[in-house]
Amino acid sequence: MKDCHNIEDLRRLAERRLPRIFFDYVDGGSNSELTRAANESDFARWRLRQHVLRDVSGRDLSTSFLGAGHALPLMLGPLGFLGMCGRRGEVAAARAAGRAGVPSCISAFAIRPIDEVTRENPDVTIYSQLYVLQDRALTEVLIARAEAAGAKALFLTVDTAVTPARERDVRNGFRNLTRPTLRQWANMLSRPSWCRDVIRDGMPEVGHARAAGFGRGVMEQAGNLARQIDPALTWADVDWLRRRWPGKLVIKGILEPEDARRAVDAGADGIVVSNHGGRQLDGASSTIMALPAIAEAVGAGLDVLVDGGFRRGWHIALALALGASAVSIGRPYAWGLAAGGEAGVARAIALLAGELDSTLALMGLRSVAALRAAGRSAVHFN
Repeated sequence: MKDCHNIEDLRRLAERRLPRIFFDYVDGGSNSELTRAANESDFARWRLRQHVLRDVSGRDLSTSFLGAGHALPLMLGPLGFLGMCGRRGEVAAARAAGRAGVPSCISAFAIRPIDEVTRENPDVTIYSQLYVLQDRALTEVLIARAEAAGAKALFLTVDTAVTPARERDVRNGFRNLTRPTLRQWANMLSRPSWCRDVIRDGMPEVGHARAAGFGRGVMEQAGNLARQIDPALTWADVDWLRRRWPGKLVIKGILEPEDARRAVDAGADGIVVSNHGGRQLDGASSTIMALPAIAEAVGAGLDVLVDGGFRRGWHIALALALGASAVSIGRPYAWGLAAGGEAGVARAIALLAGELDSTLALMGLRSVAALRAAGRSAVHFN
């Protein structure tokens, strides 16, 4: 990892270390992957303003969001099957997040259950992702488990009414891993260090699904859990969840100002401007292009987080100027985990933090607070 000097370097190392089937799961998007690509390319449609001869010594990257202070305007977002990128991946990622002073959100499709993550990381701010299931009693169980584990916020994910074709996964037979083919076994065995790290005790299982009796094996459990996600979910269910959940409530998957305003009315504490990393509606807007109108629509009414395509520190600076409270990353830290375990996650965070720090200085700013105060005046559309 000593030769990894940016997030793309971590991605390349992860590609060498992961079996193709799991690398493509993390890396890929839906259908033609247009939205996944736009998440990254649309940053180039913006420019930062540079100011000189300003005192930029003693810079401060700290900020507050979701009711707490954090060392960086950054969090580790929920990423399914993270434990397939590295042994006990959710635990390791949370530990790295805690050392960096940022929160970590545990996926509903996590390999290690949230209570294990919080038990081993008692001083780390942990959030929990939630999908509302057709079985509301089971949904209640998941909510209670997150509450008992000490999750500070619930990230209700609302952009997955159905799962579209993710063509890399289809070609790789990702959903058929309940009975791996000879080709799949050959691909996995071609990564012996990954085998020793991840499957030396057998194929991992999805923590929530195992506890809820959704079958055996990661793919069977994930498939059964995914089929339980309620496609009839409405804002009335958000009202129910707001009454049920005592902590911070964040709605993840917002791309339109109208929906952002509805989130305010529903009593949400935050939203995530997200297109699921380009893994859901192909052809949807990139998140960096959707962000300004959404931030303007809600004003100071709630925290606006954003994810999708963030690979550089200046990308984070741009999002803050456009109204985001913080940025949520997924693939960058998953690549870091695959590249080097906990140290790789820490490396991903440190790379982004270092680039953000130098970006602020070169913009003539001393703090994240100053950048957020400058807002749109700190950037222009190219």
